[in-house]
This record gives sequence, structure tokens and C-alpha cells, in this order.
Amino acid sequence: MDGETLYSIGDLARRTGLTVKAIRFYSDRGIVPPTDRSPTGYRRYGIDAVARLDLVRTLRELGLDLATIRKVVDREVPLPEVAAAHADALAVQIRMLRLRRAVLTAVARRGSTPEEMDLMHRLAKLSETERRRLIGEFLDTVFGGVDADPAFVGIMRSMTPELPDNPEAEQVEAWVELAELSQDPDFRASMRRMAEQYAAERAESDSRGVRRDAAAVVRDQVGPALAAGVDPASPQADPVVAAATAQYAQVSGRPDDVDLRHRLLIRLQTANDPRRERYLQLLSVINGWPAPESLAPALDWFIEALRVRAPHA
Repeated sequence: MDGETLYSIGDLARRTGLTVKAIRFYSDRGIVPPTDRSPTGYRRYGIDAVARLDLVRTLRELGLDLATIRKVVDREVPLPEVAAAHADALAVQIRMLRLRRAVLTAVARRGSTPEEMDLMHRLAKLSETERRRLIGEFLDTVFGGVDADPAFVGIMRSMTPELPDNPEAEQVEAWVELAELSQDPDFRASMRRMAEQYAAERAESDSRGVRRDAAAVVRDQVGPALAAGVDPASPQADPVVAAATAQYAQVSGRPDDVDLRHRLLIRLQTANDPRRERYLQLLSVINGWPAPESLAPALDWFIEALRVRAPHA
């Protein structure tokens, strides 16, 4: 070792900022072995020990285990290979931490029971394949066998959540709520009725070359009156109701009478299920889409207006 400057553990501690105890720990495990020993038995280290300790400290701060660190500093495995593998492992951990944070946030916000928390945790941990299977089963229940019209394929696709690989906490929380909602039997039944009514309206519209559903008809007719603050029970609402029912009668090929208004009222009440709108809101959060337009104000206005004018409808 002639000509080479050797350092004590104390010297290394001052140069690296590590404690004597930490350096001795790494030395005992062969990660930073001594170059020599003094006549009295004290360990001495070469200048390369400073570089090794700096690398060891960095790798430890990045979370690598000691066995892997030893292989890296001894050049038994390439550092880029270790870094790539560790980055992949961290990505999985980060995703799980986000899922856990989202579940805990939802639990705190809702005041959930332990049973509800367990359900949310299980829903959040589902794989992409499992998520698709769960939503696919829900959509099949709603739309299966209703109509062979290709439009329903597009509707089903537009109602499918696509949780990204690295979701934000809000997206995970929205997914959990949407998944819970999709399993609600009453919501499923409501959506099924809506799909059947929509299919019937499409069939009637197609026979006349016009494709409009009841909600779209009402939205277009009610918009200006709603913006102007017209009271749905006032005489000023009469022409709005008359225009909407007349257009709906034309689309459906039925006379504009009490029976038609009763039918329209049923359609609108089904379409005005707040859970449907909530599903679409959650879907937009999960998929990163703009918030959907709310039909509730227009439907609420027209349903009230229709009931006032046809109390027995």
C-alpha cells in the first residue's frame, strides 16, 4: 500500500457526512471493506471508499436493499438494470399508495362503516381486467338484448370507465363510487327501463326518419324558458309545453293527447334519475372528460309543468 493515503473511519465520517457507526456497519457487511489495518488493528480505507460510501448512501436513500447495493458497488450487476427494476417496483408501490389514500379519503368523507371500507378497498384493488369484467356485466344487464341497433354499442362504450395506470386520488375515488353504483340492483333496473324506452323511441323515430329522444326534445324546448326564469306553472309556460308535446307526438307518431303526455311524463321521470347523472359525472372524472351537461334543471321544470297541466297523467 506504499504511496497510497489511507483513512480511518473517523476520516471517512468527516469526508462523507456519515456516522462512524454507519460506516462500520457497511464495512462489517463487506460493502465498503477496509484496504488495510494499522499495526494496532484499526481499519484503514483507500480514497475509493469515499466514492463507494457516497454511492451506498444514495442507493439507500432510494430504497435499495443492502444485498442489491453490494452487488452494484462490486459491479456484479449493472446499475441501470437495478435502477430500472427498482423504478418499476416503486411505480407499483406508488399506485397502491394512491389507491389506499383514495379509499381512506373516501372513508373519512363518507363516515363509512368497516364493512363499507372493506368493500371500497377491494374495489380499488381490482385489476384492469377485473374492472372491465365488473362494468361489462353491468352494461350487459342494462343493454343486453334490448336492441340490435349499432347505436347501443357506442352508448356502452361511452359508459365504460378507463382508469389510467397512474390515476389521481380523485379518479380512484370516483371509480370506487361508480363501481358501487353499478352494483345497485335498483339503479340497474332503472337504467334497464331507460334503455328499453330509448330503444322504443328510436324505433318510432326511425320509421319517420327523425331520431330524437324525449329528453332531447324537452331540453331544446325548455332551455330558453328556463334561462328566462319562466315559472313552469304560469301561463307563460303553456306554449313551451305545447311545443314540446307537439314535437314528441310528431316523433312518436301519436296524437298529442292525455295518453301521450302520460307516456312522456313516464319517460322523463325515468331519464331524470339522479343516479344516472351521477354515473356520468363520475365517468367524466375517471376518463378525464369535460363535465357532462346536466339535464336535471330542464327535466325538473318540464315534469312540474306537465303535472300542473295534466294532474292525472
